[in-house]
Amino acid sequence: MSLRRLSAFLIFLTLGLSASVQEPLPDVAAPAAAPAAPAPAAGKIDVYVIPITGVINKPNLFILRRGLKEAIKNDVECVLLDMDTPGGRVDYTIEMMEMLAKFDGITATYVNPDAISAGSFIAAATQEIYFAPQGKMGASAVIQGGGEDVPETARMKVESYLRANIRSITEDYPYRSDVIRAMLDADFELKIGEEVIKPAGELLTLTAREAMREYALPGSPAQPLLGSGIYDSIDDLLDARFGAGNYEIKDFHITYSEVIAKWMNTFAPALLGIGLLALFFEFKTPGFGIFGIGGIVLLGIFFISHYIAGLAGNEVILFFALGIILVLLELFFFPGTLVFALSGLALIFGSLLWAMVDIWPNEPITVSPELLAEPLVNLVFGLSIAVFGAFILSRFFPGSWMERKLVLSQAAGGDSQTLRAQRESRLPPPGSTGVAITDLFPSGRVEIADRRYDARSALGSIDCGAKIRVKKTGDFALIVEETRERGSPYPHASESARQPQPSAPAPNPQSPI
Repeated sequence: MSLRRLSAFLIFLTLGLSASVQEPLPDVAAPAAAPAAPAPAAGKIDVYVIPITGVINKPNLFILRRGLKEAIKNDVECVLLDMDTPGGRVDYTIEMMEMLAKFDGITATYVNPDAISAGSFIAAATQEIYFAPQGKMGASAVIQGGGEDVPETARMKVESYLRANIRSITEDYPYRSDVIRAMLDADFELKIGEEVIKPAGELLTLTAREAMREYALPGSPAQPLLGSGIYDSIDDLLDARFGAGNYEIKDFHITYSEVIAKWMNTFAPALLGIGLLALFFEFKTPGFGIFGIGGIVLLGIFFISHYIAGLAGNEVILFFALGIILVLLELFFFPGTLVFALSGLALIFGSLLWAMVDIWPNEPITVSPELLAEPLVNLVFGLSIAVFGAFILSRFFPGSWMERKLVLSQAAGGDSQTLRAQRESRLPPPGSTGVAITDLFPSGRVEIADRRYDARSALGSIDCGAKIRVKKTGDFALIVEETRERGSPYPHASESARQPQPSAPAPNPQSPI
């Protein structure tokens, strides 16, 4: 199996809760193994306590990412994970382990009370592991999302990759790598000296006291098997680690609004697509109403959800707003120039992509396929919703019951349907020919039978003076295409067109000019 296929396979795997049947280790008292508290320093040590609770999924990944980014930005010295999880997905677990390596300060986990399956890997990626009195850690076998066993070859590849990650992280801890392997691999026998800690044929799950039992290698002092201490609360833990009064906990709470934003982040591509579609719908209907407001609100939620999750800053919204302004300048003040429209669209789509890119503080930005892959997929998915919806609306909306419900049937000056019919009767029918009196890029002006109309090229651009044919009538302009026969440049062509034509009807005073 290639590395690419292995990566794809990891996405559909989870680290489930596996039953562990094993001999209980002797019950021993927890030694006072916590590091000695340092002497009071001139300044207090700042600590971030980040809750990792429930299933390891994308919301928890967002929480950890935001917490670590804020800790790096605010020069926090210690990050403590307050963990209670039954496990979760492998791909998110590996990404969270890699995030912890980006933090240069002290990383620790407080198992309160469970770090099962995926949680055990994340805890092992921190420098120090502490336990609540009822804490448990282990049972880390890889299973599929529905609880089924993973095929043997795939399981061996995934486990090998996970063990390699653990070994690279835990080289400074004598027992940790083997302990995590015993939690992952039922066939592995965990043995220290002559004592068998876990026989082959079962998975290892440690209680707090079992994790604190000390073992000694030849020529080395005795050390706890896995833990750094057992404490009733986080305050007791930090008092023992840094000394009472020598630290300050920086609050990091998951607010109600953040829970909603994390939930909405799952549907970010859909929010993006529906928001753009609503703005298109608003553009196609008279006035400004619910669709314009709804589109702006949905795009606002798109940005807010990413900002709360730690994926975007205010500058992204600024660039998006600037892009909207440039597009409006093109539409209302400088039609046909393309410079403002192209610049605005580049800023709009660039800001949407930037909002989803994972950028870490104090690190150089390196553009890579891994950095842009998921944001590009989300952007394409959102745009696909907008484009497909726009196609459906433009095809079926005009004259439909939905239009009759949304657009006033009566307007100033008479019935709106009658006014539309009158307007369309004054427009040249499809097949009419004329000449372009301006360049069409793609919008411009054409002259047909001594009358001038706003027009848009059906495909590409049309040069001034070119012969054109009406393909169809649009809501705001004629849709035209260039004929093969070229006319002479305007104004000569226009002057020729203005010669009296016996069959031409008399100009209507209400005709557009």
